[in-house]
Amino acid sequence: MAALALGGAVPVWLSEEDLSCIICRELLDWPTTLPCGHSFCYQCLDDLWVKQRAGVGGRPWACPTCREALEAKPTLRKNPLLQDLADKYRHAALELEPGPETAPVPPRRPAPPPVTVQKSTTEEVIQKLTELVRQLVDVVKSLPTQSPLGGSGPDNERGILGMASSSEKEHSLSSPKAVASSASERKIREILHNLEEIQEKLQGGVTWKEASGEQVPEMPSSSLCLLPVQRCPVPRRASQFALRAISPTFDLRSLSCILEVSNSCRTVTVSRCPQPYSWGSERFLISQVLCSQALSSGQNYWEVDTRNCNHWAVGVASWGMKRDQMLGRTMDSWCIEWKGPGQFSAWAMVKKTDLHLGRPEVVGVWLDLELGKLAFYSVSAQERLLYECEVSASSPLHPAFWLYGLSPGNYLEIKQVNS
Repeated sequence: MAALALGGAVPVWLSEEDLSCIICRELLDWPTTLPCGHSFCYQCLDDLWVKQRAGVGGRPWACPTCREALEAKPTLRKNPLLQDLADKYRHAALELEPGPETAPVPPRRPAPPPVTVQKSTTEEVIQKLTELVRQLVDVVKSLPTQSPLGGSGPDNERGILGMASSSEKEHSLSSPKAVASSASERKIREILHNLEEIQEKLQGGVTWKEASGEQVPEMPSSSLCLLPVQRCPVPRRASQFALRAISPTFDLRSLSCILEVSNSCRTVTVSRCPQPYSWGSERFLISQVLCSQALSSGQNYWEVDTRNCNHWAVGVASWGMKRDQMLGRTMDSWCIEWKGPGQFSAWAMVKKTDLHLGRPEVVGVWLDLELGKLAFYSVSAQERLLYECEVSASSPLHPAFWLYGLSPGNYLEIKQVNS
């Protein structure tokens, strides 16, 4: 590969999460990197270790992300490369913030900044479509007007406008090229009319209406279909496991201090700041939580909506699972885990299995303690098996959840299963 010219700049797309500390959820400040490769703010890591060792029985020095333990407290040194990147990101983010004065109008096609946060929203898509339609309108208007009769006069103008006059019919017998040209003119004017209607709709905002349970953009019947139709999911049939469905609720005693739970105890969210929960030996040190329901026999099924969480794990664990361990990395916990495209896996008996499948929007969990089976399904119109394994536990199992990442507001929701 050819080397870059000295001093050349290469745009690198970074999000705040790439340069953030998992403990404080802010950009790294005096970053220090542990032997396992994970990095944190020096003060955040030092304070966390002090709190952990002050707990009952004391706790070893360990990485807050992967929980790799260290025999002794390491010497924490500043990572100058990460510090430089974080400082550049801060500087770029400040430049992107609007100032008190009116910002200058950007060029039509501005070059992308070297560091930016990419966000795809419906509003941006509509703006881009509006610009494309405007360009199409300009192109169609600039097309040369062809006179089918090579002259002027009332009959010729009616032919251009696509009016089926008697004179046009007479010319169609003697001049087939003139008829073809007139048809082209009519088609161009029809396209222009449709484009202008779409342009008006885009500029005025798209209104939506309910039709047969689906959301369809309200567009004129004559308009060209340039916008993708956004549809709601196909109504799914009743689950084959509905008779065994339960409605688990999150247990507040196990809830990590960086998570919060809704009043119904069925939605768990990444908090914007650490919560002042009272410390207890049953509380997780990392962003995990168990449900209150202890399942010791029979068959049980529940569903979890994962669409609003970037990185997550869903599974089961015994109440005795160590509170500084990650779900699936112990002999008494099992799960499937999504950390991004190409990083979908299952964990059973501390063994990882890669799942070469797409991201499920809703996960169904089937726990058959009579047969000692645990299965995970992708739930849409019907259940599709993602992974199945054996479970064996000497104590009851609880639905278990892990929300990984630095995105406050990400949440998992336990759904109501339709019977």
